[in-house]
Amino acid sequence: MILIKTPFRISLVGGGTDFPEFFEKNGYGAVVSGAIDKYMYIVIHKYFHDKIRVKYSKTEDVDSSEQLEHPIARECLQMMKLSSGVEIASLADVPAGLGLGSSSSFTVALLHALHAFTGTYIAKDRLAGMACDVEINRLGEPIGKQDQYAASFGGLNYIRFAKGGLVSVESLMINTETIAELKRRLLVFHIGRPRFARDILTEQRENLVQPKGFELAQRLAQLADEARDAIRDGSLERVGDILDRGWQLKKDLASNISDPEIDAIYARGLEAGASGGKLLGAGRGGFMLFYCEPQFQRRLREALELRELHFEWDREGSKVIHAE
Repeated sequence: MILIKTPFRISLVGGGTDFPEFFEKNGYGAVVSGAIDKYMYIVIHKYFHDKIRVKYSKTEDVDSSEQLEHPIARECLQMMKLSSGVEIASLADVPAGLGLGSSSSFTVALLHALHAFTGTYIAKDRLAGMACDVEINRLGEPIGKQDQYAASFGGLNYIRFAKGGLVSVESLMINTETIAELKRRLLVFHIGRPRFARDILTEQRENLVQPKGFELAQRLAQLADEARDAIRDGSLERVGDILDRGWQLKKDLASNISDPEIDAIYARGLEAGASGGKLLGAGRGGFMLFYCEPQFQRRLREALELRELHFEWDREGSKVIHAE
């Protein structure tokens, strides 16, 4: 039996610039993204029957991988040329669809599990690249490439997407004290609404090839550069402003990223002492991230009255935690 643990992530700035439609034309895209200690778990072991069983919100028991309804499981098994004799189950610390990159964490975890199951080592960069291939190329999902790298590598990173598909991951976890202080100032709240990520992401991708959307994405990539420099230099007071500027730009990338209710929550957060923030993920719901100095955090919590997601940084990325 193999057990894989793969982190979810919070993206600080640069989302949208990880679409090939943007970085191939611009020359590069960039995000600052951090893996957190909320995880996707995949259990895989040999199935007694010469079939495939996949357990998630439902259970599928089929004769071959081609018959699976779960699209990611189907494509991952076909990619790994496993057509029978395997049982797979998944569970997670946080439900899917809340803006923490759960789909990509699932894909990374499953590919990692399948490699371990077949006795094959896979490097983090190749694991992330294969996950991108499954989600973007094979399934045609309207998503970028940041979540797969965040899940695979772990840590807080500046991820750069270069023309030609080359991806580089620069760790920002060099100064332990700075990273701890940054985490101390980042608060995540569940706003309690469903998300409709696919429609938002499809519109966002289409807008990236238009002059206005392309210019907005250029500015977001530049903000990711600024965030990297601020964190690397220990200038954390700049992070809140960078998040705020990024959120204002991101809202213009698609028509339904925000709405009056979300704007009101964000305004209450700023009035209570936060200096910046954003919705995590595509928009419209899920979790909202704020940057807030410690002396204002109690006031922020009282003003929002929302369920808080407490987290720590994950430092290891996707890993095998049990194999026998």
